[in-house]
Amino acid sequence: MDMTTSLPCRRWLAGAGFALVVGVSPTVFADTTFDYEAPAITPESSSGFTEKPGWSTERFAVAAANPLATDAGYQVLKAGGSAVDAAIAVQMVLTLVEPQSSGIGGGAFLMHYDGSEVKAYDGREVAPRAASESLFLNGGGEPLEFMEAVASGLSVGVPGTVRMLELAHEKHGKLPWAELFEPAITLAEEGFPVSRRLHTSLVEEERLREDPLAGTFYYDEQGEPLGEGHELKNPALGAILRDIAEHGSKALHTGSIAEDLVFRVQDHPERPGAISMEDMATYVAKERPPICTDWQDYRVCGFPPPSSGHLTIMQILGIIEHLPELDEPLDGDRPSTEWLHRFLEASRLAFADRNKFIGDPDFVDAPGGDWNSLVDSDYLGERAELIGEESMGPDAAEPGDPGELETAWAVQPPQPEYGTSHMSIIDEQGNAVAMTTTIEQAFGSRIMANGGTGLPGGYLLNNELTDFSFRPLDDDGTPIANRVEPGKRPRSSMSPTLVFDRQSGELIASLGSPGGAAIIHYTAKALVAMLDWGLDAQEALDLPHAITLGGPAFLEEGRFPAAVIESLNALGHEASERELTSGLQAIQRTEDGFFGGADPRREGVVMGD
Repeated sequence: MDMTTSLPCRRWLAGAGFALVVGVSPTVFADTTFDYEAPAITPESSSGFTEKPGWSTERFAVAAANPLATDAGYQVLKAGGSAVDAAIAVQMVLTLVEPQSSGIGGGAFLMHYDGSEVKAYDGREVAPRAASESLFLNGGGEPLEFMEAVASGLSVGVPGTVRMLELAHEKHGKLPWAELFEPAITLAEEGFPVSRRLHTSLVEEERLREDPLAGTFYYDEQGEPLGEGHELKNPALGAILRDIAEHGSKALHTGSIAEDLVFRVQDHPERPGAISMEDMATYVAKERPPICTDWQDYRVCGFPPPSSGHLTIMQILGIIEHLPELDEPLDGDRPSTEWLHRFLEASRLAFADRNKFIGDPDFVDAPGGDWNSLVDSDYLGERAELIGEESMGPDAAEPGDPGELETAWAVQPPQPEYGTSHMSIIDEQGNAVAMTTTIEQAFGSRIMANGGTGLPGGYLLNNELTDFSFRPLDDDGTPIANRVEPGKRPRSSMSPTLVFDRQSGELIASLGSPGGAAIIHYTAKALVAMLDWGLDAQEALDLPHAITLGGPAFLEEGRFPAAVIESLNALGHEASERELTSGLQAIQRTEDGFFGGADPRREGVVMGD
């Protein structure tokens, strides 16, 4: 894997499945120092598994889930922008070209390193003030069907992505805020080709057609989805982004854009939600202390609660570390059966703790008063003793006792989690970003808002409140930590991760993935592959997946021999195949600069000089 993006990457991404050709006139803001040039692209296939070469760069790199978004970040870095500047440009383009996964109607977690300090910026959505713990219960006190709750106004949380990015930009930005919106505005007004992944998502989607705005924007008069390569313009989003570019996050959280969002939520024909103008105006993005955990020769820094990602990842890795070392953790180009057994068992134990202890820290106390109690080496050693030669079996893992609790919590029942996108960026000054961003399910709540512009298009609203437990109490009346409460942030699995050398403190890698609760497994395995097994970023991302949320085990469809599944079942894992579409992005430091990998299961790429 010696291909580089040093010179040819802007014009031709060899082996990545598409070309970039600069040729569209840029939209230029007054007094701009950043002139965006919109590339014409032929999108690659995003179905199945598309081999990618990995990309070497010398000075900086950006990895994102869509080539147009990656290119926007690249151009910002090329113009002297910071990693946070590039992240803003990437996110705004993703709102346009990957609307099913993230956008200004959702939330995000951003990890940032400025060369000396790691910070965590929380843009997670918030439950409205009028929300109650019975939000997702029907008249009989039973939970709603999951998709009934998702495709409704009930599921929409107060969005936080723009407010969070504004906070990060105030502290780490170099280019003016308004200039960072130029790529997305240009593409929204002049058009972009619909990618195969967006087309496929529209084909598979059932409920988006029912929304009066989205149904006429993404489907034709016969109800057929826009075709791959269709040149799509989004004038409503362009106008909204121009307003945010000029006036900042208050343009989204107050005034006509907020009024339109509130109307769309409260006017839902079946299940209206309760977001108010006060909820929108008073949303606060937060800077939180990251959690940095020593593992082997590394210090792994991740997001604290309300994310469960870092704590659960480091529980899995820490439990495995207490087990006897395997001579051969890899079997050719896949993890060995022995390693999979350990990984799945450690995951069962970690998810048992996750489902009991973790929630919004403004509402939920950490065991023993410190979230690090969950990753304490002695505690994880005790948990590792529960792993034997055979599986403990689906749903058999029980939460541990990492520390005293001020409040007794019940275990949250299993519940689906979806969605999301990830970007990793390292700029020329060595500043790094790992940012995971989401609207939760594909196309979120299936509600589109157009900012009251009256123009075609707009942006999609999240269904993030379905990340709360639908049941507030267990059968004994004990409260569930992740239940719905007014002003609370739902528990997340997003796992933006920065890795450092324990001795020198040097930045080693930035990585993360979409994938709902499976984000945890995808990111954990990538860390092991890169840091323990010595694979490069692309080789690590290419490895097949295996997950369990505590119940049955699932192996990535078509990536393991039948004998592996049979062996795991003989051990009691109840394993079967399933499509596991991660969207990992990773950048690692090398002797000559950086090496980036993009998930072969999606359409992302890495660019840099």
